Amino acid sequence: MTRESYYRPNSLCDTSWVQENLSNQNVVILEVDYDPETAYNEGHLPNAHLVWWKKDINDAQRRDILSKQQFEELMSRVGTTSDSELILYGDFNNWFAAFAFWVFDYYGHKKLKIMNGGRKKWEAERKEYTKSLPSPKNSSYHATPPNEGIRAYFSDVRRALESTETTLDVRSPKEFAGEITAPPEYPMEHAQRGGHIPRAKNIPWLQALKDDGTFKDPEELKKLYIEKGVTPDKNVICYCRIGERSSHTWFVLKYLLGYPSVRNYDGSWTEWGNMIGNPIEK
Repeated sequence: MTRESYYRPNSLCDTSWVQENLSNQNVVILEVDYDPETAYNEGHLPNAHLVWWKKDINDAQRRDILSKQQFEELMSRVGTTSDSELILYGDFNNWFAAFAFWVFDYYGHKKLKIMNGGRKKWEAERKEYTKSLPSPKNSSYHATPPNEGIRAYFSDVRRALESTETTLDVRSPKEFAGEITAPPEYPMEHAQRGGHIPRAKNIPWLQALKDDGTFKDPEELKKLYIEKGVTPDKNVICYCRIGERSSHTWFVLKYLLGYPSVRNYDGSWTEWGNMIGNPIEK
């Protein structure tokens, strides 16, 4: 199965394509990691800029993603223009790279690609790493108004409880069942209660990937979601714990499978599970 079989094949690129374009002046490579200090500093793709998911893509003062102005400042700092082709990759099977993809799409950047397989595949192929930092190439970036059509807020999810919209929980089965409120290896933010949003379906985000970290073929992906009732004719809202794993599934549904109406609820369980009066199921 070729990459062209996906709905938007240009949203992915192979490690070999990235290797051939490491010095392409129209390409900006960004590494987005769960553990940026460890992964990036141990070695990264030549000319790749580090983007810290917590302090670069999130607002430092409030529980929210960065503002339009902050996004413009970030893009200017890494030398990006509206015509630049952004290549996103990272550790942990690209989940924070997918989070960055969603945020960048939200602010209207058109030329976005995820490097299929992320650091895992690049390392398995023993491709070149460096510890040298890229030269700064500041630019003047101007973003478009945010695309609210790909984002779900708390009020949207409350309304979805009374409609036929599909709410998709992409966390682990133990999180979905309420046995734990966060994976043991990522104990960053917790909710007061465990469980899931009523009527939510559970398809863990990792099920969309092969063993090498690349995305499964389109037919496998279609089967995975359709058999659980997550079909293209539904309005789908994805959520996890803090919005990053659900960005990964949002990318799969929207860009790889072409679902017409998919939103990411980045408030996710840390918002839903902490709100007084919210209904939950276990």
